[in-house]
Amino acid sequence: MDLFASLLEQPINILPYDGEVSYLGEIMSLDDSDYYFNRLLNSIIWRCDQAMIFGKVIETKRKVAWYAQQKFSYTYSNITKTALAFTPELLSLKALVEQHTKETYNSCLLNLYHSGEEGMAWHSDGEKDLKKHGAIASLSFGVERKFAFKHKQSKEVIALPLKPGSLLVMKGETQEHWLHRLPPTKLVKEARINLTFRTIMSN
Repeated sequence: MDLFASLLEQPINILPYDGEVSYLGEIMSLDDSDYYFNRLLNSIIWRCDQAMIFGKVIETKRKVAWYAQQKFSYTYSNITKTALAFTPELLSLKALVEQHTKETYNSCLLNLYHSGEEGMAWHSDGEKDLKKHGAIASLSFGVERKFAFKHKQSKEVIALPLKPGSLLVMKGETQEHWLHRLPPTKLVKEARINLTFRTIMSN
């Protein structure tokens, strides 16, 4: 049985405790999803992600971009980034996500994974600049990829596939109690773009 097929009509919290994560399913057609994937791939100013590890700046194959409604400074992995102005496509997608989530967002962190061999290690989005317990809306384009959560104490793991054009929302105490990741896989050869709409509280 496909558990998440039933979530499309009535999204529910997929976490058993200590947080709130709702999978809303596909919020646009596959044609629209393909359109936005190609527009974002070719119009966004992509850069290799960087992290400060043991005093050295390490670059990843995965590429990132950060856009917002003003020039916020945002620090994660000990690297500070300054936001670019929202593009028309990002503004349209932000409005669509806000309509479905009944939340508002002022920034968007984008990730480009060229293939399944690129992923994201276990982490939580607990940066001090983010709105406490605020919603983080994750919109997926391109190839379907598995996404997983792991409870920080019990180590219980919850995983689901994120389809192109689908929306996942994390909020409440999720970041305090759960880690999440995008596991790498050699079985996937196509690219994925992920948009995470967020609310920055300080500059």
